[in-house]
Amino acid sequence: MSRRVALAGVGLADNGKDHGQTPYGMLAQASRRAVAEAGLTPADIDGFGSTALGTLAPIDVAEYMGLRPRWLDSTAVGGSSWEIMAAHAADAISQGRADVILLAYGSTARSDLRNKLRTGSLDWGSRGPMQWEAPYGHSLMSKYAMAARRHMFEYGTTLEQLAEIAVSARFNAAENPQAQERTPITIDDVLSGPMIADPFQKLQCCLRSDGGAAVVLVAEDRVADLPSKPVWVLGSGESSSHVSMSQWEDFTVGPASVSGPLAFQRAGLTPADIDVCQIYDAFTSMLLITLEDLGFCGKGEAGPFVADGRLRLGGALPTNTDGGGLSACHPGQRGLFLLVEAVRQLRGESGPRQVAGAETACVSGTGGWFCSSGTMILGTR
Repeated sequence: MSRRVALAGVGLADNGKDHGQTPYGMLAQASRRAVAEAGLTPADIDGFGSTALGTLAPIDVAEYMGLRPRWLDSTAVGGSSWEIMAAHAADAISQGRADVILLAYGSTARSDLRNKLRTGSLDWGSRGPMQWEAPYGHSLMSKYAMAARRHMFEYGTTLEQLAEIAVSARFNAAENPQAQERTPITIDDVLSGPMIADPFQKLQCCLRSDGGAAVVLVAEDRVADLPSKPVWVLGSGESSSHVSMSQWEDFTVGPASVSGPLAFQRAGLTPADIDVCQIYDAFTSMLLITLEDLGFCGKGEAGPFVADGRLRLGGALPTNTDGGGLSACHPGQRGLFLLVEAVRQLRGESGPRQVAGAETACVSGTGGWFCSSGTMILGTR
């Protein structure tokens, strides 16, 4: 069996600062909206993917949702988990192992910090390979900062070019009523802000947000009954790179250099065919390097590539049209939100931030510190 697969419904929770929900509640709210948008009911769902909120992921979440699926996935490789999980779901549907798969995520990362339920740091442990680097205390952010500095050293990338990525994200967020930050900023605003991890000022780092998102994937034989236009999975790729910084051969090349070409090859498309991009942007340099790895420009060319507003709405390559993790939301893992925004763009449902005539989208998630990557190519035909 080999069936085409479509994204049939997407949903977001009432993301914001004062929603008063738990992660389970946000996940369930987004799921109800995605399933309803697809014209389905919980009884139609025979596959489910999520990450752990309690124990035995994703069974704990499935039980909360009242689901008893016959296909499960709990891939946990950081921010790229959702693109990789969606690719696994598409493969399963194509092979007839499930017909309707729901992917759902919920997080109260911002509220937890405010309520002192979590600390602001990320403790990745000190067992296995991590034991050799943990004593030096460098954080996830500092690992990205080192990669950014290496790119600047190798290719002459400037602080202003990195700052433009943050400015473009905020420019796009201004048209998104659900974005956490919408006030316009300038390159000077970015560069004059407090330094967090050289070369990143505060506005070059992602937000900390609460949020919930969900996506429903279906087999092609269910598409005729959908109330909304289907968005097709055209191709996908996944890859891992490293955990130890000492094992990363080139700080300027991420795993999207593998997942991207695989996805494009399987879709039968090239970067030149893409109308809109949704690319993980926990830090400005993450997006910069990923653009190169995906083939939208040559290695070392992304600085000048983004400098003229190319990533903004109305630019040559509208990217992170909802404002991205830098301005819209970043609830711990943002990969599923990338898919939601891509589907809405390809359906023409994005209102004032709609990219005119968008028919193809590249969605690429990055996990850890360029440790993993999942890339999906989506289209309307």
